[in-house]
Amino acid sequence: MTNTRRRYRRILRFAARVIVQTWWFELVLPRFGLAKAAANGRAARLTGVARRFHDLAVDLGGLMIKVGQYMSSRLDVLPPEITRELAGLQDEVPPVPFDDLRALAEHELRMPLERAYTSFDADPLAAASLGQAHRARLSPMDAADTGLDDAVVKVQRPGIETIVDVDLAALRRIAGWLSRVRFVARRVNAPALVEEFAATSLEEIDYLHEAQNAVRFAEAFADDPRVAAPEVVWERTTRRVLTLADVTAIKINDRDALIAAGIDPKAVAHEFAAVMFDQLFRDGYFHADPHPGNIFVTPVKGRADASEPVPAAGAGGSGASAQSSAGAAAGPAWQLTFIDFGMMGEVPDGLRRGLQELLIAVAARDGKRMVRSIQDVGVLLPSAETAELERAMTELFARFGGMGFAELQQVDERELRRFAIEFGEVVRGLPFQLPDNFLLIIRAMSLTSGMCSSLDPEFNIWDAVEPYAAKLLADERGNLIQAFGKEAWSQVTTAARLPGRVDALVTRFEEGRVAVATPALERRVARLERLGRRLVSAVVFVGLFVGGLLLRGEAPVWGWVLVGVSALPLLHAVLGGVLGRRGRE
Repeated sequence: MTNTRRRYRRILRFAARVIVQTWWFELVLPRFGLAKAAANGRAARLTGVARRFHDLAVDLGGLMIKVGQYMSSRLDVLPPEITRELAGLQDEVPPVPFDDLRALAEHELRMPLERAYTSFDADPLAAASLGQAHRARLSPMDAADTGLDDAVVKVQRPGIETIVDVDLAALRRIAGWLSRVRFVARRVNAPALVEEFAATSLEEIDYLHEAQNAVRFAEAFADDPRVAAPEVVWERTTRRVLTLADVTAIKINDRDALIAAGIDPKAVAHEFAAVMFDQLFRDGYFHADPHPGNIFVTPVKGRADASEPVPAAGAGGSGASAQSSAGAAAGPAWQLTFIDFGMMGEVPDGLRRGLQELLIAVAARDGKRMVRSIQDVGVLLPSAETAELERAMTELFARFGGMGFAELQQVDERELRRFAIEFGEVVRGLPFQLPDNFLLIIRAMSLTSGMCSSLDPEFNIWDAVEPYAAKLLADERGNLIQAFGKEAWSQVTTAARLPGRVDALVTRFEEGRVAVATPALERRVARLERLGRRLVSAVVFVGLFVGGLLLRGEAPVWGWVLVGVSALPLLHAVLGGVLGRRGRE
């Protein structure tokens, strides 16, 4: 009890110190005209915070490691001093003594390890924040049933459930503090974010849930030669012990090993981005923790050029078994092998459509459309005044649109800082919020962007977006043609009704049901009638002409027919007034 209380207080003290420091330097000093002085020491302060958090996370473990891993992946946003300081958290988690781990595993499996496995390596293959993995060989009986020999056994850290409860209690307390800060509360519901993080963390320490996720992921990518996932050995899997096929290979961020194997890191970056986009924007079921420790690049025999990306298939890669069935299929000479399915996310259909719209807006460099799509997704409240944000987005695309990570590093630092300050002022005045499931989406995209930038410093996220945007735009164009066709028909039918309505009005005048006081008014009514008829012709012309242009790509003959016919109402709209005056003369 004493250790958990001490842990809880250490987390709160660290958070309180960071909050007070940020409040002082970012809010108080600028109000006294010392914004420049505060900005000069910002990099050193952030590096100091990152170093202190690194030490705290390594010492405490648990969910603090998860927070640090997320921050270390933001190569595209955070300064290199900070990401370097936290990068070691991917590998610096201290292992659990084997005797403690053995006791937990044998209690879960209800038998000695020597009976459950032919061999079990006491040295951990990997030590993570919530559990650690060991290599093992299956017993002859299990090997005969599964067709596997080598396995990786993931065992939960003893006492991790208590640690997770303490960490979540501390995070809930910190979220309560932040919810009382008006500046934060207007923009984010911190308690709701913590609860979403809590639900994900509790699922992550349930290995039966992870095993089900692994099966679902493998089935989703069963026909895609680009992706692999390990097979689950259910006979040796419980809530705290997970046994999987051993699929360890080249770690995705090991550039030297990739090059030695004849694999181009740049090709890996582009393929990895494409696979993650497939999961997020197409399938709606995605790996939410794609950090370097959870992805291997597996060479596959019998395949062709490793540098040629594979177009997206129906739904994805395979499990370990797919290496034999799909290994000879067309594709690069390697696969992206995903492991650790404790943190998976789902994108509801409505949110996925909103993200697709956002993707189109980004690819089209359309600031106004991007703001509208942000509102549709639910990140920006509908009541927000968006004129300034639209202007800022338009300027952002005009100046930096299409630039990759390396290109942005070549931009004058003063220009970047100036734009960041102006953009930040606009954003800070808007009511942002994070809808459900969005935290995992942001995490997955952040890890993806950071990973690709580390594999290829010249990686341009725009190039990865283009294939998806092109397809979405093509689909949208087809829908747009239908919409314009309906609109054109609506205009034509409306125009067809207008003369009758104008004639009815004239009839009412002729029958005396509308009193006309003077001859001048009669002339004005006649001019109004002629103007109405010309307006009808103009509307008909626009409908026919636009409809014809849109149909040219799909049905060229009918498109040109509509364009030609539109000349008749155009002539009446332009010459109707002249002919009317000559007739009266």
